Amino acid sequence: MLFKLSFALACLLKFVASDYQGDALDDLRKRLNASDNQLKDWNTNMVNPCTWNSVICDDQGNVIQVTLPSMGFTGTLSPKIGALKFLSVLSLPGNKITGQIPIEFGNLSNLTSLNLENNHLSGEIPDALGNLPKLQILVLSQNNLSGKIPENFSNLSSLSDIQIAFNNLSGTIPDRLFEVGRYNFTGNNLNCGPNFPHVCVSSIAENGGSQKPNIGLVLGIAIPVILLVSVVIFFVLKGRRKGYHREVFVDVAGEDDRRIAFGQLKRFSWRELQLATDGFSEKNVLGQGGFGKVYKGVLSDNTKIAVKRLTDYESAAGESAFMREIELISVAVHRNLLKLIGFCTTPSERLLVYPFMQNLSVAYRLREIKPGEAVLDWPTRKRVALGAARGLEYLHEHCDPKIIHRDVKAANVLLDEGFEAVVGDFGLAKLVDVRKTSVTTQVRGTMGHIAPEYLSTGKSSEKTDVFGYGIMLLELVTGQRAIDFSRLEEEDDVLLLDHVKKLEREKRLDAIVDRNLKRNYDGQEVEMMIQVALLCTQPSPEDRPSMSEVVRMLEGEGLAERWEEWQQVEVTRRQEYERLQGRFNWVEDSMYNQDAIELSGGR
Repeated sequence: MLFKLSFALACLLKFVASDYQGDALDDLRKRLNASDNQLKDWNTNMVNPCTWNSVICDDQGNVIQVTLPSMGFTGTLSPKIGALKFLSVLSLPGNKITGQIPIEFGNLSNLTSLNLENNHLSGEIPDALGNLPKLQILVLSQNNLSGKIPENFSNLSSLSDIQIAFNNLSGTIPDRLFEVGRYNFTGNNLNCGPNFPHVCVSSIAENGGSQKPNIGLVLGIAIPVILLVSVVIFFVLKGRRKGYHREVFVDVAGEDDRRIAFGQLKRFSWRELQLATDGFSEKNVLGQGGFGKVYKGVLSDNTKIAVKRLTDYESAAGESAFMREIELISVAVHRNLLKLIGFCTTPSERLLVYPFMQNLSVAYRLREIKPGEAVLDWPTRKRVALGAARGLEYLHEHCDPKIIHRDVKAANVLLDEGFEAVVGDFGLAKLVDVRKTSVTTQVRGTMGHIAPEYLSTGKSSEKTDVFGYGIMLLELVTGQRAIDFSRLEEEDDVLLLDHVKKLEREKRLDAIVDRNLKRNYDGQEVEMMIQVALLCTQPSPEDRPSMSEVVRMLEGEGLAERWEEWQQVEVTRRQEYERLQGRFNWVEDSMYNQDAIELSGGR
């Protein structure tokens, strides 16, 4: 119980520290004119902005990445973003953002990547951006920016990639910018400087007299040539330049990606997937996760597919997430795990292709079904519980190295045509070397499903997944969300786990079970599933069962003994909690009485 109190205090401190971050992001949402359907989980009443979609934090609760590509925003940028002193990646390409780039962005001392490409930004590029010591990638192409490139951009010692093509810029390009690894200045009225007195354009002929060899200069030529040149440069330099690490992925018919060779996976062309999804139409969106949207599609042979279109792939997180997911899903083959059909890579896209799950997700079937659609009956819920457990057991105990999912919840358990459970979305998964600790640089997952030790220390294990699975079992039984603030109106617990524990102690089984089942369930089986869930969600990871033990308990083996042990421990915990609570109330009353004496005494 002391752990629980200290954990709560730590969360409270993180909440206080993150107030200014939430305010800054909320101001960004408002200024971008986000609609009710956009950023709807950016709720200022939530505990922490780290729980919001498209926001990534480090293990101290500091916002380090905000990625919002192609969302359709029509507003302006918020100067309050300049207060996010730990922000390293800010990416908002492909929107319709207007106005100027706030000079406050120059306060982002930890910023490494700024991508505002393909918007309607106007005005001059702020000199303040030249004061960012860690800036590596600056992408401002396809806007309406005017004026000169700031001279102090020559001071950006970390800069490796600058893309400012197709604006209304004029003046001379600072010489230093020709020395970065990659650049593109085409489509402006820029002068290349003393060595190149003519206007910089994208023609090879006009730049042909140059004696200044640089890979970046090649990338400034006409668009149809870029792909071919990129491929040639990649393979030539890969063999000749020591320390060259940039890899180029090109979607050319008949050409294999040298990085990926996973047997039966099919390599799709981008055009093929574009046609299948009707141009990635919003009407085909099935859902959205941390790295992009998922679209329903139909191939030319009438095969139904789900296409996960990853966003912000150029950032370290996006790139590594793609490669990780490819590797994980290709080697993890089990009837209760989502099968990867294929993938697509282009210089600007990363896409994964899965079979379409006709009955969508467990979360959808529990809480979002439309009129006329069938509610999940109790036998199906039992089958889902066992199938998901077997899928996780395979990841933990039969893969080498083992795989941790790290975001187990009803929304990530899909249902095939026979309502069999299929565990999906390995975008947050992690390969674990059993010889090493699994400390991560940032906590990934969904609030309410995250194990307490993972949230407080950043250390994940198989038992992290066991905790998330236990919460998913409670979702199956109750039909409710892991966190529900509407319960506050009834002075009840916000967390589903605490809510169920309270009702279980009061022996109010009927109040726990999903009302949509209309009492069509086996009480003994429901009680058994609740017991398994509570064993899986114990505060200490050492006390939780393994997934193989969970499978056996769901099959009726060994649950009674584990449950009896749990009850004895829980009684002790409860007594300790009540003792501490009584002591806390006594201290609080003493402080209150002392305040009353001081207030009523002489001044």
